[in-house]
Amino acid sequence: MKDDKTDPDHEGEDAVTEGEAAVSGDAATLGEAQEETDGGSAEHSAERDLEAELAAAQDAALRAQADAVNMQRRSEQEIEKARKFALERFCGDLLGVVDNLERALESAGDDQGIASLLEGIELTRKGLMDVLVKYGVESVDPMGEPFDPETAQAMSMVEQPDAEPNSVIGVMQKGYTLNGRLLRPAMVMVAKAPSE
Repeated sequence: MKDDKTDPDHEGEDAVTEGEAAVSGDAATLGEAQEETDGGSAEHSAERDLEAELAAAQDAALRAQADAVNMQRRSEQEIEKARKFALERFCGDLLGVVDNLERALESAGDDQGIASLLEGIELTRKGLMDVLVKYGVESVDPMGEPFDPETAQAMSMVEQPDAEPNSVIGVMQKGYTLNGRLLRPAMVMVAKAPSE
C-alpha cells in the first residue's frame, strides 16, 4: 500500500484541500470582519438616528417654551386691555349725565334765585368728572382747532369770513376718550371759506 502522503496523485488534492481550508478560513475571518463593520455601521446609524431624535426633541421643547411665553404675554396684554376698556360702556352712559348737568348750568343763566342750586349742580358735575378722569376719561374740546375727523363729527359747515377754513368754530357737545381710545366724538360746527 502506498502512503497517501507520498502519493503524487493525492499531493494535489491535499494542496487543494489545504487551499480550500485557508480560503474558507479567510472567508470566515472576512465575514466576521464584515459583520463587525456592519455592526459598527449599524451602531453608527443608530447613534445618528438618536442624535437626530434628540435634536428634534430639543427643538420641539424650545418651540413649546416659546409658545408658552408668547401665550402668557398675549394673555397679559388681553387682561390689561380688558381692564382698561371694561369701563367703556359704563363711562359712555355716564357722559349723558355730564351732558345734562352742563345743559342745566348753561340754561339757568344769571338767575340769582337759584344760585345755590346751580352751585350744587356744578359741584356734582365736577365731582363726576373727577371720577371719570381718575379712570382714564378725558374730554375732547376742539374749539378753534383744525377739524379732525378722528375725534370730531361735523354737524354743520358755516361760512365764517374771520375764521380759518376747516377750523372748528363751535362745539355743540364735547367728545371724550377713555385711555386714549375715542369714547365719543365731539359734535362741532366747522368753518368753510366764504363763497365768492
